[in-house]
Amino acid sequence: MENTNIQEKLDLIKKQEEKLVFKRFSNEDALEIGLSIIEATKKINKAVSINIVKNGQTIFHHAMDGTTPDQDEWIKKKTNVVLRHHHSSYYMRFYNEMKNRSYFEFYSVSPFDYAIHGGAFPITIEGTGVIGVITVSGLSQEEDHGLIVEAFTKFLTETSQF
Repeated sequence: MENTNIQEKLDLIKKQEEKLVFKRFSNEDALEIGLSIIEATKKINKAVSINIVKNGQTIFHHAMDGTTPDQDEWIKKKTNVVLRHHHSSYYMRFYNEMKNRSYFEFYSVSPFDYAIHGGAFPITIEGTGVIGVITVSGLSQEEDHGLIVEAFTKFLTETSQF
């Protein structure tokens, strides 16, 4: 992918991260968002695993029929990226691609513990910062990322948090 396309992707993802910020985020909110992703995925006849962590605690996890334990491994790896950098795993993929460097070498991390594939997104509270991560695994990295963005946008609109 040429650098202008990478920069466009980076800019788009950065705008999503800046826009999709919560005024508050409860465990009940996590449940509602997780269930909305399940419903959206059912509509396209696909299966994903979803995990939501808040303040170090898993507050939502669901593996749809048709997923495998491998999705849980991807969830752990993508979640680690967000927890370390406070950016989505998709953003970090393009950020390192733009810099023309290996994420694993530059940050001295193992591909056994980290994955810079789309599908993990920071849960950010206005005035506080990143308090958690939502991760989806099972589709293409772009689709996993898109499911989260769509669910966050819908939730923030419906709860008048925008």
